Amino acid sequence: MTSIQDLIRKKRDGEALTDQEIQTFIHAVTDKTIQDCQTGAMLMAIWQKGMTCEEVSSLTREMMSSGEVMSWPKEWAGLVVDKHSTGGVGDKVSLVLAPALAACGCKVPMISGRGLGHTGGTLDKLESIPGFSIHQSAAKVLEILGSVGCCIVGQTETLVPADRVLYELRDATSTVNSLPLITASIISKKGAESLSALVLDVKFGRAALCKDQDSAKELAQSLVHAGNLLGMRTVAALTCMDAVIGQCVGNSLEVMESLETLKGRGPDDLMELVTTLGGLLLQMTGLVSDKSEGRKMIADAVIGGAALSKFQAMMEAQGVAKETARSLCSANSDYCSVLRKAEHQIELKVPTEGVVLDLNGLTLAEVLHKLGAGRSEVGQPVNHSVGAEVLVSLGQRVSKGASWLRLHYETPAPTEDQIGRLQAALTVSSNTHTDTHTHTLVKELLSH
Repeated sequence: MTSIQDLIRKKRDGEALTDQEIQTFIHAVTDKTIQDCQTGAMLMAIWQKGMTCEEVSSLTREMMSSGEVMSWPKEWAGLVVDKHSTGGVGDKVSLVLAPALAACGCKVPMISGRGLGHTGGTLDKLESIPGFSIHQSAAKVLEILGSVGCCIVGQTETLVPADRVLYELRDATSTVNSLPLITASIISKKGAESLSALVLDVKFGRAALCKDQDSAKELAQSLVHAGNLLGMRTVAALTCMDAVIGQCVGNSLEVMESLETLKGRGPDDLMELVTTLGGLLLQMTGLVSDKSEGRKMIADAVIGGAALSKFQAMMEAQGVAKETARSLCSANSDYCSVLRKAEHQIELKVPTEGVVLDLNGLTLAEVLHKLGAGRSEVGQPVNHSVGAEVLVSLGQRVSKGASWLRLHYETPAPTEDQIGRLQAALTVSSNTHTDTHTHTLVKELLSH
């Protein structure tokens, strides 16, 4: 039998691993019969030498099969869908999209993650709601999908256990940005959900994992190929991640903005992402004939209140008290009576009259991370109340001295250097005649 050392040596020398060899490696990772140093060596070999499409497909399939694979009632055939984002600033799309899809007849077993570094996590946002439990058994997920149509939960102990081991060691060995490892990690978890259709939001820009559209396209193509090989209808949208999605960044604030969106009062860029991604999924399920019809169906579910009702039902099904859920979803909710509000707020002022040309979302996220809104390592707590509201939009004409950012903070307070960094994140043209234009986030769609 081939030893682990032989497999590491083979990949180190740039050779392709066979299906059986990849299975041997993943079984050893899952059974913990391999040393961490050996796993790290294999990850580094993959990072350096890459993998063929066949190897990536095999790695994804073996990781998916390392634990429980969900199964659904026959009557849900073709309707079980999910979305995955590669991470962004102010990205609260899932909180609006999951209930909107449920309102349109889909089943959405959304397994999400926590924030790490400057990127926010869907689970952290939801845990800012008192009582919301992201820990649900497979049986409970099935029950919630049957009654509500959507749930947003964390990865269970039995789902893709190999990924849990590899993910932590990828971080420790600086192999996070390996295309084969990213692909296998994402698609194996979605495959274990037994999805009918998957839409991927692959972001590019200074606040994204991929800094340019070409590298995002390469990642998207790898993900779409792997997803389709597992039998999931898979498409990807390439979306721009330079500024902020919506106007709010930070866990409690993003929940508030999501609720406002579900009440038909959401920002245009957030709705663009929700309707585009949702429309694609509805087309893939066959519930609509084309994506434009799907976009309208999603928009109607949000604006008409059906998605809000699903979100309220989902909150209650996942542990939120009925009165709390009802209060948050009421037309004129006092959000701060339910969600934690930071002790201090400060407003930053526009330095000169003109037109807002740019807003660096990465800088904003990095400062908020230092103030407690994010975490540097797995398991660290976050302060749900820390965040920021962007009070201007790209292309807007602004006056000198007008407020452009409201910062919500507790301890620590922002330093002078951090305030300076935030001010530098805003670019205003002193030429008040600068042309303004609509900023769309979705740049390209990939289906194969």
